[in-house]
Amino acid sequence: MAKLTQEMKEMILTQQCFHATVSTNGIPNNAPKRSTRIFDLETLVYNEGTGGTTYKNILDGSKVSVAVVNREVLDGYRFLGTPEVFTSGDVYEQAAQMSINAGMPRPKAVVLIHIEEIHTLKPGPGAGKRIA
Repeated sequence: MAKLTQEMKEMILTQQCFHATVSTNGIPNNAPKRSTRIFDLETLVYNEGTGGTTYKNILDGSKVSVAVVNREVLDGYRFLGTPEVFTSGDVYEQAAQMSINAGMPRPKAVVLIHIEEIHTLKPGPGAGKRIA
């Protein structure tokens, strides 16, 4: 598993993350997930509120690519990983409480993304290069 650095964690917490998945027919999907946050140094987590295309693709077996970019400093990262879905239990309840505290409804599910690769999105000759 690839590990998040402090710089990566700060960017995830302060910038919008976009999650990309693919359908069983090969149709790509990209969606903002504003609840994206750090679960641990090797895992991201988000609350699935709509149960739309991203969620369906995950349930159908898609891996997830999460991109985050800070345009002010021209830097960013892409995290590739395998999702794990929770609709009950401790992980779900802890994450659901975050939604409730923010005045939002309970999520349909909570998704962990176990990071397998990290790529830089910093412009220049290294753009897209695997860094972890």
